Amino acid sequence: MKVTQVSAFLENRPGRLLYLLNILAEAHVNLVAHNIVDASDFGIIHLLVDRPERALEAIRDAGITCSSTTVLVVTVPDKPGAFVRCVLQPLADAEVNIEYSYTYSTPGSGAASIVLKVDDLDTGERALEAHAE
Repeated sequence: MKVTQVSAFLENRPGRLLYLLNILAEAHVNLVAHNIVDASDFGIIHLLVDRPERALEAIRDAGITCSSTTVLVVTVPDKPGAFVRCVLQPLADAEVNIEYSYTYSTPGSGAASIVLKVDDLDTGERALEAHAE
């Protein structure tokens, strides 16, 4: 499934993540998942939220550099080898490159969701749908 991911560029110092997430809370935007990539003095935080357009507007209004991109989210069984069978092998077979990924799951749910930034969204989505368990 294609979803919009919001990314923000933050200084790597105490309180900046708190500041950003308070902006989202005040805008009534719910955080679903996040990933932070450290780049020394700055970091990029990738966010999955329930209202990406509202999140972008609120973050920009606060003077924080942000952008959006489309990513794939796939849910796989929470079992050994499922990531390989359901995600990695189909994308490799379709010659789709994974630029980055992160995972979120709910313990006891029996499934995990994987967020994937790939170089070919349509081909990647078709490959994953064809191998869904």
